Amino acid sequence: MMLVEEGRLSITDPVSKFIPAFARTTVLGTQNGRVAVVPATRPITIRDLLTHTAGISYGAGALEPWYSRAGFTQWYFADRAEPMSAWIDTLATLPFEAHPGERWVYGYSTDILGNVIERITGQTLAAFIDERIARPLKMVDTAFFLPEEKAARLAAVYVVGATGTITRATDGHEGQRAVPHSGQGAYVTGPRTAFSGGAGLLSTANDYARFMQMLLNGGELEGVRLLSPTTVRLMTSNHVGTLYQNGALGWGLGFEVVEQVGRAPRYGAAGEFSWSGAYHTTYWADPAEQLVVVFMSQLLPAGATNLTSRVRTLVNQAIIGPPAGLAPAAVPAAANAPARRGGR
Repeated sequence: MMLVEEGRLSITDPVSKFIPAFARTTVLGTQNGRVAVVPATRPITIRDLLTHTAGISYGAGALEPWYSRAGFTQWYFADRAEPMSAWIDTLATLPFEAHPGERWVYGYSTDILGNVIERITGQTLAAFIDERIARPLKMVDTAFFLPEEKAARLAAVYVVGATGTITRATDGHEGQRAVPHSGQGAYVTGPRTAFSGGAGLLSTANDYARFMQMLLNGGELEGVRLLSPTTVRLMTSNHVGTLYQNGALGWGLGFEVVEQVGRAPRYGAAGEFSWSGAYHTTYWADPAEQLVVVFMSQLLPAGATNLTSRVRTLVNQAIIGPPAGLAPAAVPAAANAPARRGGR
């Protein structure tokens, strides 16, 4: 959206304007009553990617044979020696799950957006985030890979087993067959080549709270402005009608959004925007309460417990008066342990 404000792209642009391999994409659909790979009904746009309505999944289910042969293993890229441009060009040749605009499908859309940024700017996504977001916002512990001197601060990943038992994940990154990528990950010793827009950014609760406070403030933090308030409102408005959760919640340009409290399946004031990360991290911003919450646990598979809903309940039941303003709260020492945010 910063590049949109600078006039370097539009959300209505076709992705093929920046990644030519997306000029013609396909879908695993039906033809003459049989399952077949068919041409997509229209080009995929930047808005489709931002709203996860491009029809692009992580290649599970019936698509798994195509994606497995091409070397895709869901969202994990930290161990890859090839840059994201190579992976995204290959992705464009694979069949997708739905036609553009047809359904809300979660998958590689944000990875493609990260690569769009790389192709427009000529920078890696890591360099762009560091130069344009992390350093201006004083997010001192946010990067795709940690230097050796910070390795001891990297939070460990845990795995929820079939019986609900929680154990420390194995070293490395391959993990257990039942829970893909449930190892500790190659975030210190990895090749530092593939910078995935969809998952793998490391950060701390303190750093990510600064990022979310910038958005809650309408694009500005401590005199540093990254976006206009109008752009933030556009990002945090519902763009998909009832395609996401049958309209119980909306989806903006990168965020789940609450439109009506009575329709939402959980706590959340109208205007709230949120999402989560690959390693069971989550955040939300509530403009009505002037509230930012960042909750980081390192647990796979993400969503295997009800921790997030319990935290949301605890936070909301504690609100007993009108918003008290934006006075900063003390950050506990544990908030400085880097976590695998996921970046989605």
